[in-house]
Amino acid sequence: MGKAATVRRKPAARRPVTPVRATKEKAVATTKPVQKAIRTFRAAMDYVNSLANFERRPINARRQPPFKLDRIQKMLAELGSPEKRFRCVHIAGTKGKGSTVAMLAGMLQGSGHKVGVYTSPHVMDIRERIAIGSTLISEHDFAKAIGKVAEAVQKGNLEAPTYFEALTAAAFVYFADQRVDIAVIEAGLGGRLDSTNVVKPEVCGITSISYDHMAQLGNTLTAIAEEKAGIFKEGVPVVSAQQPKEVKRALKKAAEAAKVPLFFSGDDIEYTYRFESSRVAGPQARICISTATSHYEHLAVPMLGEHQAVNCGLAMGILDQLKAKGMRIDDEGAIAGLANVKLPGRMEQICTEPRVLVDGAHNAASIDALMRAIGQNVGYDSMVVIFGCCADKDIPGMLKHILLGADKVIFTPISSPRAADPADLAAAFAEITGGKTAQVAPTLGAAMEIAEKAVNREDLICITGSFYLVADAKRFFATHPHRIASTLNP
Repeated sequence: MGKAATVRRKPAARRPVTPVRATKEKAVATTKPVQKAIRTFRAAMDYVNSLANFERRPINARRQPPFKLDRIQKMLAELGSPEKRFRCVHIAGTKGKGSTVAMLAGMLQGSGHKVGVYTSPHVMDIRERIAIGSTLISEHDFAKAIGKVAEAVQKGNLEAPTYFEALTAAAFVYFADQRVDIAVIEAGLGGRLDSTNVVKPEVCGITSISYDHMAQLGNTLTAIAEEKAGIFKEGVPVVSAQQPKEVKRALKKAAEAAKVPLFFSGDDIEYTYRFESSRVAGPQARICISTATSHYEHLAVPMLGEHQAVNCGLAMGILDQLKAKGMRIDDEGAIAGLANVKLPGRMEQICTEPRVLVDGAHNAASIDALMRAIGQNVGYDSMVVIFGCCADKDIPGMLKHILLGADKVIFTPISSPRAADPADLAAAFAEITGGKTAQVAPTLGAAMEIAEKAVNREDLICITGSFYLVADAKRFFATHPHRIASTLNP
């Protein structure tokens, strides 16, 4: 301590530094390095990976992400405001956003429109986030769009964007350059301060709202709903899925304040669904929707699960609002487009022997929906669940719902700095279940070894809890002789 105290007293004696030297040092400290022109996909990836990525940053309650819109607003202005050069739909909510986006985009594409699609997160390839219809942005076009973003930041002497802001701006640049008829844009986190909330959409959509990202959005459903409702724009109609009472109240209050018409599926939009199973089609949900401009009966939902029927009803409601605003919709084409929708990482079977299903369910409501959907749609004798998630999730809520279907549970880490410790998950599971044991594996490979010893041909292995774990699983089975090929269009 004495020595440290002595060092603190010495700074005045160590100087002086000449004024010329001080000026030079200041110049060095404030000069930004010149950004080299980005011409290749690798260079584009190097650039975006150098940016602050709050999707992967380790959890630190004292350092929450600096959510604000001024960075992306300045960046887009420097880029010539590409977000104003195409029509769009903006979708926020807690669960079902990606599925709703995919179904709406499929119907719009089936109607003959050129449709931009922006979603997050990606599973295997960053290009999954930006697509035209079901075709991912090419590596060349990705590099070109990111290059424009980096150049705008450099020329405008702007604050460095975050990872998500750069990708959002790149998507808008790409959609403008491609002259899409309309883009379907998924909000990332929340809505009010999400980087996507710079667009003026034709219609807004709100998927089911439940607990997730409470540290950023609030600890009550009302607070979370208020953040999601931050995407409301005056005069822009909003279509919402059915919501819990407190969420519905919050959305109605926000709609009144923003002066927007708000429609709820099942209330303001006549909407019903039923579950059926046949030898030809197998188990599936069918929906009916009736409005002043649309009438669809017994449409097959292309994705499995009761929750997907809810998402499909929301997508149909949004489509109806677009039709009411004068957008050309070919009903038969829309139905055909809906039938072709596939979405990786959502109840996706990736291997036949053993039978392995993956799903990116990453909150309690999504795990609940997954377990129910598997029970309704997938035949099996017993199910082994391999589970891993981020440490900032509602872990008790997720673990409670796993019990709906799992006969055996194996906890494993995910490929993220925010990963929950599998031993902690097992301890929490034992506490919640009154002492029921689960196994812990240090890697997904080790978890699969345990699982394969416990299953036979009639059993199922379900890997879930995080899209990071889904990505790990798809990489793990990439060379498996019984793997099922991905549905992505590169």
